Amino acid sequence: MNRTRTERRPSHRMVGGQPPPSALATIAKAFVFTIACALVIMPFVAVISTSIAPPEQVSRTGGLVLVPERVDVSAYTAVLSGGIVTRALVVSIIVTVCGTLLSLTVSALLAYALTRRALPFRRALMMLVVVSLFFSPGLLPTYLAVQSYGMLNSLVALIVPTALSAFNVIVLRAFFGSLPQDVLEAAEIDGASELRILTMIVAPLSKAALAVIGLFYAVGYWNSFFSALLYLNDSSMWPLQLVLRTYVVDDNTITGYDLAADSIPAQPSLQMAILVISVVPILLVYPWLQKHFAKGALTGAIKG
Repeated sequence: MNRTRTERRPSHRMVGGQPPPSALATIAKAFVFTIACALVIMPFVAVISTSIAPPEQVSRTGGLVLVPERVDVSAYTAVLSGGIVTRALVVSIIVTVCGTLLSLTVSALLAYALTRRALPFRRALMMLVVVSLFFSPGLLPTYLAVQSYGMLNSLVALIVPTALSAFNVIVLRAFFGSLPQDVLEAAEIDGASELRILTMIVAPLSKAALAVIGLFYAVGYWNSFFSALLYLNDSSMWPLQLVLRTYVVDDNTITGYDLAADSIPAQPSLQMAILVISVVPILLVYPWLQKHFAKGALTGAIKG
């Protein structure tokens, strides 16, 4: 009897129905995970370190620094001293803010309209939205359309042609359709207009979805450079991403900064500084929107 009890007693603690990993396996996993994290983080560290490294160290190491000897912000002073990078940063901010607001507005209006059963030809309009996901007009027709409307060589050409995304409209339509219809019907009975229902009821209940779609649009506008390359002839109107492509990817020399001759930064430092400046705004905005994502998910989890 004692032997049976001894045989049934587990010799080690089970985890998830499996025996716990050995110490060697745990150390091996930790080592692999550390190497993978290092491979991901090191390029970012190299970019930031090169941008703040002194010019003599950058020249001595061949253009890439992992640990700067001292902090030198002359590269940032140069690119933000009122030259082409500063203008490009302002242009990118204007295009991103205006484009995101316009895209969110037209996407929300169309998505809400597609949820209303009283809309004439609602199914046909929805079919057009779905078809646009699979068939694009092409580069040449789009360019001719932009030219015919007189938008060439203007910032409007960076916003209007990409102001509406069929995918984002479908996502918003699905979210609007999942809202409690009793609330909307009660507002209609009280005499509220469709625009008032959208702005006062639907939009506040859809903050999480609007934040997600707004981030999609903002990242798209911020990272876009091909539209500027196609529609803009004046380099003073270039957005930051096109400047980044010209001076970092194509490795063109950056000139025109107003600094003393003994404080001119190395060319790799200037390139890395532009790269850091182009990434920082998205890194600053995303955590703020992430808070709204979590709040919206929690609200949806306890709703009703």
